[in-house]
Amino acid sequence: MLVQGPMTKIQDHNAGPRSNDQDPRSYSNLKSTESWCRICNIFPMPKITRFEDLEAWKYARELTKEIFRITRTGSLSQNFRLSDQMRSASVSVMNNIAEGFERGGDKEFHNFLSIAKGSAGEVRSQLYVVLDQGYIDSEEFKIISDLTSSISRQVSGLMKYLRRSEFKGSKFK
Repeated sequence: MLVQGPMTKIQDHNAGPRSNDQDPRSYSNLKSTESWCRICNIFPMPKITRFEDLEAWKYARELTKEIFRITRTGSLSQNFRLSDQMRSASVSVMNNIAEGFERGGDKEFHNFLSIAKGSAGEVRSQLYVVLDQGYIDSEEFKIISDLTSSISRQVSGLMKYLRRSEFKGSKFK
């Protein structure tokens, strides 16, 4: 289930609540030298070798679960076209992050991240339609919209990293 707060995190459904104290990126943990150094990249970060390890992909997976959940029940489940569009757009976010990563080239990855970011915007726009038509309430809208915005920011961060990085991808080694 999603936890609301300044550092929205995905958590295991069986793990119980997760406080910001457990998040190494939270403000209270910045006092810890190791956490601060990780954020500033002073210590080498572990190399990501699988798309499943990307935080943006994990959040996109959670978004897809949420979209499938809200489109599976209630009157929204009867609006087949809108439900299908929302499902396709959320799956597109997840899949484009994965496909771009697997391509092994920074320019291709950047391109797929751009598509994923566009799909996240599409989901956010569709959420307004769903809210305006009364399929979800404002609280549920805020939770899912905030998750979608968080994914957009994470994808933007990855794109910025790729533009500035000297990393050219595994296919060019």
